[in-house]
Amino acid sequence: LLYHLRKENFTNQFQERVYFDTNGEPVPLYDIINWQKDNEGKIRFVKVGGYDGSAPLGQQLRINDTTIVWTGGQSQVPVSQCSAPCPPGSRQARRPGKPQCCFDCLPCAEGEISNQTGSTECIKCSESYWSDKHKVKCVAGVEEFLSFSETMGIILVVLILLGVILTIIITVIFHRFRTTPIVKANNSEISFLLLLSIKLCFLCSLVFIGQPSVWTCMLRQSVFGISFVICLSCLLVKTVVVLLAFRANIPSSRGLKLFGPSQQRTMIFCTTTPQICLCVGWLLGAPPFPVRNPTYQASYGKIVLECKEPWPLGFYLLLSYIGLLAFVCLLLAFLGRKLPDTFNEAKFITFSMLIFWAVWICFIPAYVSSPGKFSVTVEIFAILASSFGLLLCIFVPKCYIILLHPERNIRKGMTGKYNR
Repeated sequence: LLYHLRKENFTNQFQERVYFDTNGEPVPLYDIINWQKDNEGKIRFVKVGGYDGSAPLGQQLRINDTTIVWTGGQSQVPVSQCSAPCPPGSRQARRPGKPQCCFDCLPCAEGEISNQTGSTECIKCSESYWSDKHKVKCVAGVEEFLSFSETMGIILVVLILLGVILTIIITVIFHRFRTTPIVKANNSEISFLLLLSIKLCFLCSLVFIGQPSVWTCMLRQSVFGISFVICLSCLLVKTVVVLLAFRANIPSSRGLKLFGPSQQRTMIFCTTTPQICLCVGWLLGAPPFPVRNPTYQASYGKIVLECKEPWPLGFYLLLSYIGLLAFVCLLLAFLGRKLPDTFNEAKFITFSMLIFWAVWICFIPAYVSSPGKFSVTVEIFAILASSFGLLLCIFVPKCYIILLHPERNIRKGMTGKYNR
């Protein structure tokens, strides 16, 4: 019978071709019927396609989508799940206690992406890359640091150059009138060293601007700390000289004779050495180094290039020693602020130290709370403000007398005995 079945091939009364394959199996031939309701609400069967197993591959199934009517009378294919697939940039999160096809679409976190529809997980971007605004692709992170070319960097450089030029002008004036009593008072050598240290304080701010490197990170805090300590040491010596000078009016006082130029240099050396040792030990033991900080990418989408200090205590010790010298200098200058002198330098040192303390007390909380490159900007502003305070309070009054009131720049004028 199988032999004869393989040879059968005819067309029946329904115009359907009937034949059997080599295995004696009939070739499948189906009609695809769509149940539809007519205008009267009656069900009618509409042929919307068919399947012919004898047709060539790829042409066996035929469906006419335009004639299909789905439940509810709609022509669009209904979604067979309770939640639509999540778009790129988000991930699917299943709803507890619901079927697997029910889920919520959660946006990818910062630094993660999903570039396919219906993703169940977000992919984390590699290091130095960040997700774009739509969270569909990773882009190279934007590096941020205080640059010489940006507006803030230009303003700071102008202020630094202004401070340096003003310091040079005052130095030239002092050198030009170096033989006058007002310059020779309190050891003119100390005055020139103080001007040099103030100039270094201005110039050290330049190291904080620009892309951090190994050398700039190592030099930043060290140059800043040593420059300010030299500056404060000079002020401390000047204050001690003022106090001893007025005690010298007492016949039994030999303090001023014992505190001569060599002793003054020794005092500056002794007060500066601890800071130098601290900086050298800090740089040898745990030197700062440049890092790429991605902490602020979530907020600003930028990678901050900054100097990392593996031993933060070193910076606070450096600041503490500067604060100690400033406090001692302020205390001694405050004690001598009312000494009877036409040009009382202790009074102006007191003013400069008050400005110095006000600046650095405001600096610490601002420095800690400032993100990224703004912490560097805050520190530069603190350096410049305190440097300008020292320069203007101590030297501008002297230049005022030298240039505008030379009649007071005599020995009698210095003691208040000149004729008005």
